[in-house]
Amino acid sequence: MTLSALLLGLSFWLFAVGVVGVLVRQSPLAVFMGVELMLNAANLLLVLGFGRPELAGAGLHGLAGVFLIIAVAAAEVAVGLAVMVMVFRSEHEVDLDLASILKG
Repeated sequence: MTLSALLLGLSFWLFAVGVVGVLVRQSPLAVFMGVELMLNAANLLLVLGFGRPELAGAGLHGLAGVFLIIAVAAAEVAVGLAVMVMVFRSEHEVDLDLASILKG
């Protein structure tokens, strides 16, 4: 079994665990961890797909994609944690089922 196949399998399982974490968990922090796992799986696939030596100059494109995903993940966590803190300050609990308070 080649290294590419192992990394592809690892990426698949990371993404699957992230999806299950997002769909099953009630805690917003656990949902964030699931989203981060999915983003890391995408990073692994970008490095795997664009880091091949037979693609001339493609390594820099994969690296740029990885940095873009890392920046998006950091922004997502910052905004999400800020929203959670504001909901906790007003409601004294954070529950994903009660997210309707964000509408008004």
